[in-house]
Amino acid sequence: MRVVICGGGVIGACIAYFLARRDIDVIVVERTEVAAAASGKAGGFLARDWCAGSPLDALARRSFDLHAALPSEIAGDWGYRRMTAYSGIVVPERDRRRHLLAKLDWLSAGAIIESRLGTTETTAIVHPRAFTAAMMSAAVENSAELRHGRVTGIVRTADGSSVRGVEVDGGVFEADAVVVAMGPWSVMAAEWIVLPAVYGRRSPSLVYDTGGDIPADALFLEYQEETGEAVTVEVFPRANGHTLVTALSDEPPLPIDPAAVMTDQNEVDRLQVIGARLSPALRPEKVIARQACFRPITQDGLPLIGKVPQIEGAYVATGHSVWGILNAPATGEALAELLINGDARSTDLSPFDPARLRPLDPSRLRTSGGKGLKVI
Repeated sequence: MRVVICGGGVIGACIAYFLARRDIDVIVVERTEVAAAASGKAGGFLARDWCAGSPLDALARRSFDLHAALPSEIAGDWGYRRMTAYSGIVVPERDRRRHLLAKLDWLSAGAIIESRLGTTETTAIVHPRAFTAAMMSAAVENSAELRHGRVTGIVRTADGSSVRGVEVDGGVFEADAVVVAMGPWSVMAAEWIVLPAVYGRRSPSLVYDTGGDIPADALFLEYQEETGEAVTVEVFPRANGHTLVTALSDEPPLPIDPAAVMTDQNEVDRLQVIGARLSPALRPEKVIARQACFRPITQDGLPLIGKVPQIEGAYVATGHSVWGILNAPATGEALAELLINGDARSTDLSPFDPARLRPLDPSRLRTSGGKGLKVI
């Protein structure tokens, strides 16, 4: 069997790894670079039980356990470490609680911790770009191939019933199966195969060089800006001494080229103000990266993982939203099983069957004023 995976993000890398270690002939096609989009700019936060009661629960638990096991199975250092997670609020300047000392000594006064959300038994973190790169390297070490190129279509057999390969920059890569794992750019595949809509939600973030000033405490805080608008701020300290802070989101047109994703300066400025208010360790001069990424989401909020209807040999794995880094290993493992054995044994993929959602009419996919793609 030869499998072509379209997309070199964390989902594509994990699928490639679990296929290649089963001696499947794998080619990953990536147009920009490994972890070029959200897989390189996400928070990297992992939680075992935060999806309890939802269809994602089994996938998240299995993936959390795989994340714990992978550092002993493959080479590389992607900063895996357990952490504690807290929720709370940051009161505005006019609030009478403004001068209350924070329970965590690295936070500024007025940052009120209300509850503990996770412990070192249930929450952890990885550096997302390093993790994705390590998984891809492990796949290549198991004889997978990483090719640079832009996928422009899926080639079918003469009767149109099965895939025969993919079009890449005017050529064809022959394949018995094709997996679309291009994050929000998977929506472009709706012009080639029957696929539900995938939307891109943009999130800005700042990365600070905090050294040892912030311990392994993840934060989820409600922050009220001077305008009165309340936003949720997430803080993720990494093992390498860097801390990512993110908040805000919007849905502008998706740039056709992932390399063209840009930050919004107003949002970056807002984030810097928020960071400075949260902690002395998050001063503007400590910022080492200002970035943004588009997370893939679906109409019902669940990922698309499984066979694509109406064409044999076509598969999709995308739409993981904020849980892409967490759920990538279990997605890769289960989809590899589906490809090889005809069913996924490690995790039930039926809640994520692409056939559950109405297919996107390709006429609804438009280029918006030359700025990018938009589903209308």
